[in-house]
Amino acid sequence: MPDASDAHTAAARRATEALQAYALSEEGWRDSPRETLQRVLADLLHWCDDTQRDFDTALAAARERHAAERP
Repeated sequence: MPDASDAHTAAARRATEALQAYALSEEGWRDSPRETLQRVLADLLHWCDDTQRDFDTALAAARERHAAERP
């Protein structure tokens, strides 16, 4: 089982890759990192609307996972 530091590093790497994909998209290439993050979150809210997922519940679970994975 990986330790918290390994989990954190892997998670940060995955997030960087996802945000880079947004930053390189036609809509996102001019955005700052903060704007890119906001765009990703807004897009996820739209996705939750369309798929009837509860964003707030998912965010709460993500916060718990984050806390467990922090080094």
